[in-house]
Amino acid sequence: MSASIQIKVNPNIYLRDPQETPLGKNIIKQGILLMDEIGLERFTFKKLGERIPCTEASIYRYFENKHFMLLYFLSWYWEWMRFRIDFNCMNVYDPKEKLKITIKTIIDTVRLSKPADYVDRDALNRLVIAEGVKAYHVKQVDIENGKGLFTTFEELNKKIQHIILSVNPAFPYPAVLTMTILEMANNQIYYACHLPNFTEINKQQGNLEQQVEEMVAYFIFKLIGE
Repeated sequence: MSASIQIKVNPNIYLRDPQETPLGKNIIKQGILLMDEIGLERFTFKKLGERIPCTEASIYRYFENKHFMLLYFLSWYWEWMRFRIDFNCMNVYDPKEKLKITIKTIIDTVRLSKPADYVDRDALNRLVIAEGVKAYHVKQVDIENGKGLFTTFEELNKKIQHIILSVNPAFPYPAVLTMTILEMANNQIYYACHLPNFTEINKQQGNLEQQVEEMVAYFIFKLIGE
């Protein structure tokens, strides 16, 4: 897949789409790297401006605040995942095989593919795992949801739900299972790296993504009765 593909993000998240300018792309690049390096709480536009370098005012022309910047990164990631599910499942007609491919794609979306020249895939992966939940576990979530700021995430969820139901149309909880898949894919890798007593996924046993893929597939096919 081409590294030049432009991912569409809900325009309500940004003031100016950073993918449209060289400075904007550098803001994405350095923003992901810095947020991954120091965490959302310590991240500021002042620190990002010093790193780029540019003025804080220049960054504020693209994003209202760091919350919206994080939401932009995550929306970009979710849309990239949805695109890859479509791409990888193209011309696959067996529902079970499509679900297996979807599980693999969810887990390796960033690790095994390069979405764009200005996006560090490993840093984005770590950022999604460590900070992702902070984008929608916020006081203003109902207001932001009403503005459609989570539409990209919802569309990804609906796609995965549809694939689950194609395997077992009678399964009663496709939305819950979809969120469980996405959370397991992130959390189990995080636990293996930082809280190893919380998971059977083990860094000493080799490829973490492969272990998580096998674990997620085990749970899913057991739950949906296949």
